[in-house]
Amino acid sequence: MTQARRIGVFGGAFDPPHLAHRALLEAALHELKLDVLHVVPTGDAWHKPRVLTEAAHRLAMVQLAFADVPGICVDSREINRTGPSYTIDTLREIAGQAPGAELFLIMGADQAAALTSWRDWQAILQLAIISVATRAHSLDTNDSIEAERLFPERFFHLGLPALHVSATQIRSNIASGQPVQTLVSEPVARYIADHHLYQSH
Repeated sequence: MTQARRIGVFGGAFDPPHLAHRALLEAALHELKLDVLHVVPTGDAWHKPRVLTEAAHRLAMVQLAFADVPGICVDSREINRTGPSYTIDTLREIAGQAPGAELFLIMGADQAAALTSWRDWQAILQLAIISVATRAHSLDTNDSIEAERLFPERFFHLGLPALHVSATQIRSNIASGQPVQTLVSEPVARYIADHHLYQSH
């Protein structure tokens, strides 16, 4: 009997993708023993308070940032979808394309804490194991994850190096003319410069 395929899904704005994202993806591939990891840039981010950078730029940066990592599949389905993009729709599509596969939805602890506010969150838990990226230096976050208290068997915690990198910080650095070479990969830094992204106007 062949082993069921193990498929990871990691969505985000990736505005821009940075080195902490890459560390998380590499950790997830290794710790979850994934056959493939779909990296899914957000399409219509209805829940974001700010307007995202154009989808084509974010998709191009994700390809530059992660395409060289074995096992990564850059997945544009949410960008190609019209209207608001919901994680449940993406998981159902991937599950439909890979019958019998085990799905792992990778997210940060802050997203996991908000999971009960997501559309069809209980259906998400039925479809996928929630794989929470837990920073090595952070306190135990289980207390704040309501969904995990209710369905502990559907959660897995990934061990992560403590990397203090955020997309907000990177956008702020670029707007104020600060270097970002230690925060994003060299091809992404070059793309941002070539397309004049995140500069204050």
